[in-house]
Amino acid sequence: MPVIVKSRRTSIDNLRKHYGEATIIDVTSRGSEPWIRFSPFYPHGNIPVPFSPGYFSMTVEGIWQGLKVFESADVDPSKLMITNMKGIKRTQRTHGKVLGHRAGLTGERLLSYAEARRAIYLPSYKWVLENCLQNFLSQIQQLSADKTLLLLDYETNCDLDNLSKPLSHASLIKRYLENDWPS
Repeated sequence: MPVIVKSRRTSIDNLRKHYGEATIIDVTSRGSEPWIRFSPFYPHGNIPVPFSPGYFSMTVEGIWQGLKVFESADVDPSKLMITNMKGIKRTQRTHGKVLGHRAGLTGERLLSYAEARRAIYLPSYKWVLENCLQNFLSQIQQLSADKTLLLLDYETNCDLDNLSKPLSHASLIKRYLENDWPS
């Protein structure tokens, strides 16, 4: 059966009206156990930091935010160690315009947003799927065997090349389950 990415902001009643008895799983940081573990904010620990041999992060989001470079702020290694799923985000409002993502904690090269998605975010999230979430991915596959499965995420952008909106991590779960991981 199909796996569909929907907005967490949509009411369950509206989802039920449209999708009937579909299985609904919230994979955000507000989801319930065990599905919250799919959130990029979830502290799995020991996630390798791309381009940074010997460095590890508690969360995927910690890597993404920690390697972000702004007009007035370089990388922030403290983001790698956050375990409470709070205070990970770094914003333009605080640090000025985003210049890119550094290719590693001590790297000299700045990656564009598109490059960083492919070289930082995708490998980090895939590492978590393959090393921390295999049992839960199997459960999701079983749940989707007989009926439609809705994965709820705050972001619903499933197009890796659409840089106007953040990428949905639920779309990456869907792609992984469908053996359609981006290259």
